[in-house]
Formats: sequence, structure tokens, C-alpha cells
Amino acid sequence: MTAMTSQVMEFCSSPRIMRSVHSITTHAGTLVREWRTSRRLSQLDLALEANVSPRHLSCVETGKSQPSREMISRLADALGMPLRERNALLVSAGYAPKYRETELTSPEMGPVRRAIEFILQHQEPYPAIVTNRHWDMLLTNDATARIFGRLRPGGPKHVNVLHQIFDPQDMRSVIRNWEELAIDIIRHLHNQVAVAPSDTKARALLDEVLAYPNVPEGWRTREPGSAPQPLMNTVFGVGDLELRFFSTITTFGTPHDITLDELRIECMFPADEATAEFCRCGTGSAPIR
Repeated sequence: MTAMTSQVMEFCSSPRIMRSVHSITTHAGTLVREWRTSRRLSQLDLALEANVSPRHLSCVETGKSQPSREMISRLADALGMPLRERNALLVSAGYAPKYRETELTSPEMGPVRRAIEFILQHQEPYPAIVTNRHWDMLLTNDATARIFGRLRPGGPKHVNVLHQIFDPQDMRSVIRNWEELAIDIIRHLHNQVAVAPSDTKARALLDEVLAYPNVPEGWRTREPGSAPQPLMNTVFGVGDLELRFFSTITTFGTPHDITLDELRIECMFPADEATAEFCRCGTGSAPIR
């Protein structure tokens, strides 16, 4: 059974096995080398971790040796590769992809959908948001629509959370600790791009948010060794109203489906009693969407 773990979905039209995000002309050794470099591992480090000989690994990376499916699995485990990227590695080595990407609304995902809705509903009266790995907002609970609509009439302009935060015409205009929040998110995104070199969409997203007005030039460069804050804190404000939240992120801990692997559930909790009281006394509702 899939487990859920707490930390801080990209859908398809039908259940299917995912094809490579890389061109299949990219050989497996190139991907392994990219991932090893992004993880800052030497060939010896990776060979020891994956229980393969350094010489064999060197031959794989140069394309002189064809890795077996078993070896690919061991290398992917050692590199901590997401399921989508594991499929890409398998395809680049000439094997069929292993992991499916199943639409959340499909019948076989019914129990998962109910579990997600249970989490969203039980987060009331505080906001909860479901996103995919590229921060696209997929589902929200009533409180999110109610509170965000109070802060910005009509709610967020963008579906993507990062664009909401960085666009001056969107939620950025009501975030009072914007610089503190934004630089933490930029660190997350820089790290995501660095550890997933084949994720071109994440790289494009980074470029897009950095292009918004008044984003500090220094944020365009990743700071190696810098880590995001353990908790994401957000202070919203409109006029005399100020709401303070901290967030936790829930993920599925042992997924065998790409949709589940990339799912993130952000739950926002009040950081002070005034915020808690405002949320408890809020009126109006909107369906989970």
C-alpha cells in the first residue's frame, strides 16, 4: 500500500506508460553522468553506492557498455531519481519504461482521490492546495478560495503558484514578506533544476519567474550549499488585515505511479491567534476544484 509522509500532478488524458522526457537518441551513460554531476558524486562514490565496479560505471557513462535493467535500477536508486526520470533512463538504454502516469480522475485512482479530498476537507478552516512538481495548482479546499478571494478579489490570477507569487499583478501584491518568501522559493527551484537536469520545464519556469519586475539580479545564480528554510512562512496583508501562515508539504512516500510521485499537498496553518480567529470566523464557501 502507498504510504504518505509529511515534508515541506501533472495529468494525462488516460492511464499510460510514460515515454522519455529526453530524446531516445541520448544514451543512458550521458543521463547517468548528468545526474551524478548534479548530485556532486564522483564515479567512485556512485559505484560504491550502487554496488557496481567503477570501471563498469565509467564504460556506461562513455557509452562503451550497455547497462542492464537491474544496473539501471541500482543507479537510479543511488541517485534518488524521480519516477519520471527513471523512465527516461530506461528508454535511453533501449528498455521499456516501467512506471505509469495515471489520471487522478481515473477509477483506479479513486481511493487516492478520496484520500486527498479527505486531507483538504480536514484542513478547514485553513487553506490547503494540491500542486504538481511544477507548482501548478490542481485542487484547493473551500478555505483557500475563501481567504485568497478576500485578499485579492477574484482570487489568484494564475494557476501556477510561482507566477502567483512573483507577478506584481497577482498575489505578490498582498504578500508583505514577499522578499523572504520569494528567495526561499527561488532556492527550492534552483535546487530542483540542479538535481533534475533533464527537467526543461522547471528550467523554463525558473527563467519566467526571474523575468518579473524587481527580482534581484543575484537570485539568478544558484548558491551551492544554500538550503531553503525548514518551514515556509507567508504574511498576507490588505489594509488593516494581516494574516500569518506557515506551510507543510505532504507527499506520497512510496509511489509506483508518476502522478503520485509528483503530487504535493500544501497545508497552511495559522502562525498566530488573530489569523486562526479570522479563518474560523470566515464565511462563504467554494467547492474543491
